[in-house]
Amino acid sequence: MKGRPNVLFLMTDQHRLDHTGFGGNDVVTTPNLDGLAARSVSFTNAFANNPICMPNRATILTGRMPSVHGTRYNGISLDWNAATFVRELRRVGYRTGLVGKAHFQNMGNGKPMIDLLRQSWPERGAIEPHLPDGWDLLENEDRYRQGEVEFPEDFYGFEDVNLAVGHADVVSGHYLRWLLDQGVDPATHQGPQPGRPGDPHWWQLWQSSLPPDLHPTGYIGAQACRWLEEAASANAPFFLQCSFPDPHHPFAPPDPYWSMYDPADMELPPTFDDPHLTSVPHLRQWRDGRGDDPPLIPVIPFAPTETLYRHAAAKEYGSITFLDETIGSVLKTLERTGLADNTIVVFTSDHAEMFGDHGLMLKGAMHYRPALRVPLLIALPPPSSPTAGSPVTCSSLVGSIDLARTLLELTGVAPFEGMDGMSLTPLLDDPTMSLRHQLLVEEDEPFDLAMTGAPLRMRTLLTPEARLTTYVGTERGELFDLTGDPDELRNSFEDPNYRRLRGDLFERLAGELAAIDDTGTMPTYAA
Repeated sequence: MKGRPNVLFLMTDQHRLDHTGFGGNDVVTTPNLDGLAARSVSFTNAFANNPICMPNRATILTGRMPSVHGTRYNGISLDWNAATFVRELRRVGYRTGLVGKAHFQNMGNGKPMIDLLRQSWPERGAIEPHLPDGWDLLENEDRYRQGEVEFPEDFYGFEDVNLAVGHADVVSGHYLRWLLDQGVDPATHQGPQPGRPGDPHWWQLWQSSLPPDLHPTGYIGAQACRWLEEAASANAPFFLQCSFPDPHHPFAPPDPYWSMYDPADMELPPTFDDPHLTSVPHLRQWRDGRGDDPPLIPVIPFAPTETLYRHAAAKEYGSITFLDETIGSVLKTLERTGLADNTIVVFTSDHAEMFGDHGLMLKGAMHYRPALRVPLLIALPPPSSPTAGSPVTCSSLVGSIDLARTLLELTGVAPFEGMDGMSLTPLLDDPTMSLRHQLLVEEDEPFDLAMTGAPLRMRTLLTPEARLTTYVGTERGELFDLTGDPDELRNSFEDPNYRRLRGDLFERLAGELAAIDDTGTMPTYAA
C-alpha cells in the first residue's frame, strides 16, 4: 500500500449475513457484494455487541462497549467529546466524510413514548452535561423540514457530513433538503401514498413513490460517488463512511425492486415453528401471538404468519438488491478514479434481526445468534487481497467492537486509551486462526421489554460452543449448548445436567464484565 491507505466503509442497517448471496442465500441477488466478498476476508461469525442501532453504531465508532461509551440504548446521543477512530484518522491528516445514516444522535421521533417513560424516571440523572443547547439535535429529522441546519466542523471526527435520517423512503436530513431542491413534495412522495401498491398483510410494506434515483438509497450512492471523485484529486488519504438506512423496516423499495421477488419463493427459516417449550416467558408470549395484527408501534417484536413473513422477505430482498446495485456503482467509481489500488473496503451492518427465526420478527430482548450475526467483509488493496474468485472465509468469533482498532492498525494510527476491541489484522494474515474464545453482548432498554417488572438489562456471552444470556435483576436466563443444539431450540438454563457448563460460562461472563471497566479517562497529575 502506498503511504497511508484510504478507507471506504460501507454499512447497511439491520442486515443479516444470510440475507446476502455470499452469506449462503440462494434467492436474494447480490452480485456486487458477492464480488467484493471474492476479494475479501469474509467473517462468518461476526456479531453485533448490541442488537440495537444507536448503541452498536457508537460501539463501531468508538471501539467501546455501550455501558462504557454511554449510549446504552436508543435515545441517548453519543457524548459529544467521545474519542472515535474517525477523530484519530482526522488528527493525522485524513479527509473524513459521512454520507447517509449516522444515528449517533437522536433522530427526534418517539416523543410520546419518552413522555410516558419520564413519568417513572428520576427528575435528574447522575451526570448533568454542560454542553451548548442543540448539540444533540444535529440529526433531528424535524429540523431539516424547517430549513437548512448549520453543521460544526467536526461531527464525531467527520468533517464532511451529508445525512439521510430515517428509514425506508421516509427520510430527512440533508437528503430531504436535496429532495426539495429537485422540486419533489415529500408529503406526496414519502411514505404510503394513495394509489400506490401496498401490502395488506403488514402496514410496514409499501412501494415507494420515488424513482430509484430520487430514493434515499440512490441518493446516498450518488453522493458517495461524487465524494470519491473529489477525493481522487485531493492530496490526502481519506475515510468515507457510506451508510444506508435500508434494509431496516419498513420495507418500501421502488419498482422494479418492489415486484422483483415472488413471496411464494421465500423459504421459511428452519426454526420458524419453534414451539418455545423451554423459552423465557416473553418469547413464549410473543410466539403465542401469531395471527394477531402486527403492532402499530413499529419496533415492537411479534410473531408473523407464514404469509406475512413471505411478503416481508420478498420486499426486503428487493431492498437488498437495490442496495447491492447501488454499492456496485460506488465500487465502480472507486475503480474508475484509480483509488481502488490504495483503498481498504469494509462492508458490514450495524446489527441484524430475527426475520422469522424462531417464529419471530424484528429485534429487542432476543439474543438468538442469527439475530446478532452481521455480514463483515474486509478487502485490502491488491496485491494484499485474495485472488478474485477465491473467497476466503474466517470462522473466528469477532465483534463490531473490533472494527475501530482494526482500522486504526491498518492505517498506521495508534489506538486511544479505553478501547475494548481487538485488532482483526492477524486474521487478515491467517484467516484459519482464532482471535478470541468469547464475545460479550449487551442490551439495555428503558422499558420492560422482557416482562420482568423492570427496564430491560441483558448480558450475553457468546462462545463457539454455547450461548449464555442473563436478565439482570431476575433469575431468568438462557443457555444453549450449540454442539448438540446448533439451532438454539432447547433452553438448558434450568437443566441440572448443564450446571457445570452454566457455571463455567458465568465465570467467563464475569471476567468479560470486569475487563470492560472504563479506563478511558487519563490522570492529569499524580495526585
